[in-house]
Amino acid sequence: MGDWFDTLAASSELSADTAHELHHQGFVVLPGPVPCERIGQLADAYDAAVTSAREEDMKIGSTSTRVNDFVNRGKEFDALYVFPPLLDACCRVIGRPFKLSSLHARTLRPHSRSGELHVDVRRNSADWPLLSFILMVDEFRPDNGATRFVPGSHQWLSAPEDIISDRRADYDGQVLACGPAGSLLIFNGSAWHDHTANTSSGPRRSIQGAFVPRDGRAGTEFAARMQPETCARLGQLARYVLAL
Repeated sequence: MGDWFDTLAASSELSADTAHELHHQGFVVLPGPVPCERIGQLADAYDAAVTSAREEDMKIGSTSTRVNDFVNRGKEFDALYVFPPLLDACCRVIGRPFKLSSLHARTLRPHSRSGELHVDVRRNSADWPLLSFILMVDEFRPDNGATRFVPGSHQWLSAPEDIISDRRADYDGQVLACGPAGSLLIFNGSAWHDHTANTSSGPRRSIQGAFVPRDGRAGTEFAARMQPETCARLGQLARYVLAL
């Protein structure tokens, strides 16, 4: 179907208040695609996928462990990247045909320090605009590393590294994006953000991803990685989103 973007742009899946918040604040938290009664099943699938991932698909950083390509990790994750409110947000932020650039797991380990404020893409970059999202596999709380944002910063040309000496420190006016497990955090990729310190005794799990313009550079070439069992269950909308 060649007119998916026009169809999605006309859907208005986001409420007026939610769309206003995303436009002016740069981020929003809303209920995700996984019902409350299935969050446990999602968490189990997440753990199984991370445990079985190949070494080349895993990156262990100073505070978190990341596993690439959750498009091919199981049917439990299929609904995320075609979730109608998320695709509506893509239409609003990117403003033209788009595709999924990345979808990966990220587990923030317990007793980890905060991350450095950053942007996923600068407003004056050739890769702009970008729409990022985080599915909260675990509840995001002030004590377990909830993502922090500087509201309205997606409209600034500057990035944190341009003007801040200590990007791990609290920034005046920052807001924590908290929510129960299953919540979906959607944000403009130019918004200043990063995780806060996980001072709790448990990990904080999430599935993260981003969309880019259809003619832009994807972080993951899903067509090259596509597994037969994944391809067999994809609908036309998913194929469009994955640029297959």
